[in-house]
Amino acid sequence: MDFNDISFRVRYGETDQMGVVYHGNYPQYLEMGRIEWLRALGISYKKMEDNGIILPVISLNIKYKKSAYYDDLLTVRTFLRKEPQVRIEFDYEIYNEDGELLAEANTVLAFMDSKNNKPKKCPDYILERLKN
Repeated sequence: MDFNDISFRVRYGETDQMGVVYHGNYPQYLEMGRIEWLRALGISYKKMEDNGIILPVISLNIKYKKSAYYDDLLTVRTFLRKEPQVRIEFDYEIYNEDGELLAEANTVLAFMDSKNNKPKKCPDYILERLKN
């Protein structure tokens, strides 16, 4: 899978007094993109956690290009940068409904064992799904 798109409307509570999306909301949008990217691959984030694997964010970078506003229909496009090993890296593009690029972002997450908080290799079932 090259990329996955999700779309949603900006809620009033995500904006400042000028109706502009507060910059601190963008990491949540990225998380939504990541979770839905995994779901489109047939992988449940919740089941992964239930099986003892957590994915903490270890790096986050966002380049803001244009503002998003209250009631805008946003699309988060999520890409896997390379085959995961102990880390999994995603790139993102966020667009408004006019197709304007609002932000570009990158996150790096680490596969961790939830019992001992030690890094671990990407589970084989994820690697298998990526090959199909």
